[in-house]
Formats: sequence, C-alpha cells, structure tokens
Amino acid sequence: MSENHDAQNDLAIRTEKLSRRFDEVQAVQDLDLTVRRGELFGLVGPDGAGKTTTMRMLAGILEPTSGDAWIDGVSVVKDPEGIKTHLAYMPQRFGLYQDLTVIENLHFYADLFRVPRRIRAQRIEELFGFSRLGPFKDRLAGALSGGMKQKLGLACALIHEPRVLLLDEPTNGVDPVSRRDFWKILYELLKERISILVSTAYLDEAERTNRVGLMHNGSLIRVGEPQEMKTRLPGFMVELTTSDRSKAREVLARMSGLLDINTFGDGLHVRISQESDQEAMRNRLEEAGIEIRSLRSISPSIEDTFLHLITRAQKKRGDVA
Repeated sequence: MSENHDAQNDLAIRTEKLSRRFDEVQAVQDLDLTVRRGELFGLVGPDGAGKTTTMRMLAGILEPTSGDAWIDGVSVVKDPEGIKTHLAYMPQRFGLYQDLTVIENLHFYADLFRVPRRIRAQRIEELFGFSRLGPFKDRLAGALSGGMKQKLGLACALIHEPRVLLLDEPTNGVDPVSRRDFWKILYELLKERISILVSTAYLDEAERTNRVGLMHNGSLIRVGEPQEMKTRLPGFMVELTTSDRSKAREVLARMSGLLDINTFGDGLHVRISQESDQEAMRNRLEEAGIEIRSLRSISPSIEDTFLHLITRAQKKRGDVA
C-alpha cells in the first residue's frame, strides 16, 4: 500500500479509464496515462485522435463521460475548480487580448489568477527573462509575430506558478526558429521541476520529449521513450530515391519481404524483413527500368515507427485491407 501510494505521489498527472463521448462519437476511450513529476511528455496523433479532448478534460473544462483524472493528486471529476491552482492550460488558440499590450496582458492574467501584487513585479520580470519579451512589453499583442504571441501566451499561463503545464499543439503554424526557441523555454521550465504534457502534430518534436504516447481513435496505442520506440520497430529500414517514385512504390509493393513503404520527401522509406532483401529491391527496380539514385540502410525515425503502429491499429480495427 505504501509503495503504491509513493508511486502515485510521484505522478503529476494520472488518468484511469478516462473517456468522453459526443453523441455517437467516442472521442476518448479508457485512457490510462501517467506523467511523472518533472517530465516532458509528448502526446502525438493524427487529427481526430482525441488529443484536444484529453487536454480539455485534464484542464477541468470538459467533463468526462466516465473515468477520472488526477492533477497533483486532485480529482478532475470531484474537484474541477480545485485543480486550476495546480495547472496552466494553453489551448491551440490562447485568449490573448489583441488590443492590450504585452505587460497589460500579463497584469490581466495576474488578476485572473489572483497573484498577490507584492510578488507580481518580480514574477513578471522572471517571465520576461525566459521569454525575452521585455523589450516588447509596451507593444500591442495584436502586433506581435506568431512566435512571440505563443511566448506571451505561455508567460500568461505561467503567471501563477503552476506545477503542471498542459500545452495543446503550442507550435502549430509557428516558424521553425520560433518553434526551436519555444522548446528551449520548455527545457528551462523542466529545470524548475514543472511537469509538461504537450500535444504536437510535428513528429520531430516528439523526439524532444522524455516519453511519448501515440493516440489513435481515442486510445493510446503505444507509450515509451522515443529512442526505445524506434529500436523496437521490427525489420530493416532503407531509404530509396529513384527516377520515378510513384512507379517504384507500385513495383516494390508487390515484393515479398516488404513490411512497409512510405513516402518521405522526394524518396521512399522501405522497411524490409531482412537486410539481404535490398538486393531483391534493386533487381526489381532495374527490371522495371527505374533508375536508382540512392539506396542505403538508415535508422528508423519516430515517424516510421508511428506510421507502422497506426497501420497496425487500423488493420486490427478492419479499417484497411
């Protein structure tokens, strides 16, 4: 009993059979998820997987149909208001006031969260320190770039010093440089032992997390460390570029020993049963008159892993042949 209690105390977020139905649509089903204290956990999945619904339930905004979740040990179902002092939730469209300046937005959210005035100035300076928004404090929020708006949204969410941070696709539509800067800020927050659950549509971002969970059709189909998930992918991965990508894919799709074939940029990622199948690939392509420009063994990416897992999940459901 004591060991189990200690283990639960080490969790910033815990869900137990968390579910949400909208009429006939089961958006989230029997979700069992844990996020440890001081952990950066990534939630990845295609549109409609249930990521946003999960975030909204954890934030106490959306009532679960069944199951429960705990934020720092406080029940989302029994005390949805009580969890709000423990967490910050930044939805895809954070409610910044465009006609207020940066500093006015921060003061507005400080009022909302009842941050005492005696510590407010110091807290805002700390937020300016990691967000680098200080030089722009008198600029209207509506005049900020997309990346700067995200930083301001995060600063507003953190004004009351929460221990748990929920971020729903925070870098969606943000330029690559701003995305990189945003993730640097998240790593700084981890040093303060803030627990972060972030959903993302960018699979390269999933590799930056401590652990990642893949959601599909409202369920978690795999959870693990990014590197461990990649090494568990069976077979051998090959990167192929040819004179005719579409025809090459069609030719190889009929080859025995082929496990997966997916388009990546200008080429193909082909997963084969054994390394020696590369020779069979080469022969088939040459017989079809397709020029091979590059054929090399590579380590699988997190995207390769997720495509495999989603395809397997679809086959179990009968969604694909």
